[in-house]
Amino acid sequence: MSLFEVDSDAHKDILLDFSDPDFTENGCDYWEHYRYEVEPGQDLLRIDKYLVERIKGTSRTRIQNAAEAQCIRVNGRPVKSNYRVHPGEIISVVMDRPRYENEIVAQDIPLDIVYEDDQVLVVNKPAGMCVHPGHGNYDGTLVNALAWYFKDMPNYDVTDPRMGLVHRIDKDTSGLLVVAKTPLAKTSLGNQFRDKTTKRQYIAVVWGEMKEPTGTIVGNIGRNPRDRLQMCVFPEGDQGKHAVTHYTALENLAHVAVVRCQLETGRTHQIRVHMKHIGHPLFNDERYGGDQVLRGYRTASYAAFINNCFKLCRRQALHAKTLGFVHPVTHQQMDFDSPLPEDMTALIEHWRTYAADLKNK
Repeated sequence: MSLFEVDSDAHKDILLDFSDPDFTENGCDYWEHYRYEVEPGQDLLRIDKYLVERIKGTSRTRIQNAAEAQCIRVNGRPVKSNYRVHPGEIISVVMDRPRYENEIVAQDIPLDIVYEDDQVLVVNKPAGMCVHPGHGNYDGTLVNALAWYFKDMPNYDVTDPRMGLVHRIDKDTSGLLVVAKTPLAKTSLGNQFRDKTTKRQYIAVVWGEMKEPTGTIVGNIGRNPRDRLQMCVFPEGDQGKHAVTHYTALENLAHVAVVRCQLETGRTHQIRVHMKHIGHPLFNDERYGGDQVLRGYRTASYAAFINNCFKLCRRQALHAKTLGFVHPVTHQQMDFDSPLPEDMTALIEHWRTYAADLKNK
C-alpha cells in the first residue's frame, strides 16, 4: 500500500507536473503531492486529523510518519503532526520522489548489492532501470525490486518517507545508490547530502577532446522553458538552482574524451546539462543532442564507426562509479567503488583502437 493512495480525479487542478520538481532541499529535488488551502471558519484542528479526512486511503499513522520526515508543510515550513491548522494557511504534502500512481508491487528483480548492514544498503543500479515508478514506468523499477527484497523485513515500508532511497540517478545512468533502512539512517544521510560531505564521482564519455585537464562548471540549473523534458543552465543568480560540477579529463581519444566528474551539488541531469553547457555533450545522450555525430569526419566509414559505437553503448555514457559517506551509527567513513559496466568499457576500448589507428596512419 502506498503512503497516499491516489485518487486520479481529486486535486487535478492543484497537483504539480510530477516530472517537474517543485523545489530543492538537502541537495535533492522534491515533488508536491497534495496542496490544500484551509477553509475560512475552520476550527483549530490537528493537521494529521485534517489531512486524514481529505486524503483517501491513508491513515493518521502514515501522515504522522510523513510529518516526522518533514514532508508536511504549512506555508512552506515543516510542522509536527500535532500542529493545529488555521484558516487561510496553505498545507502541502511533499516527497523526495514523484507521486506513485499505483500501489507499489513487489517484484523479484535481481539486485547487485555492494554492501548491506542493519542501517544501509548500497546497490549498483544497471542502466535502463528507473529508480521510482512514474509515467510510462509503473513497474520494473528499483523501488519495486526493493519492495521484494525487503518483503520479509516488517519495519521497512517502501513508501515510508522516513527511509528508502536517499538520492537518485537517471534511468539510463548506471552506478551506485545508497538506501536507508531506518529513519535514523535516512536523517543522517540526508544531512550529509545537504551539507555536501558525501563523495560522488562519475565517469562519462563526452564529445570532443578536453583542452584543459581539469575544470569546474558553475551554473544554475532549471527546467528548460522551451522543452519541459530538458534542464538547462541559466545565468548565475537568475533562474534555476545553484549547481557545481568539477571534472578531470582522463583520456582524450580522437573526437571524444573520458572524464571524471565530481558533484558538489546534486541537481536533475546535472552532469549531462553542465557538460553540454561547455560544449561537450555526453556521448549518445539523446535528450541533450549527444546521439548525433558532433565531432569528426563527414565520411561513410566514420559514420559507420559512430553507428557501431552507438550500438555498443545504447544510452548516455555515464556511470556513478564511487560513493562515500559516514555511516549513520558507527560514524566510520564508508567508501564504495563500482567497475565500469560492459557497454561503457566496450565503447571506450572501441575509441582507443580508433585513436591508435589514427596515430599510426
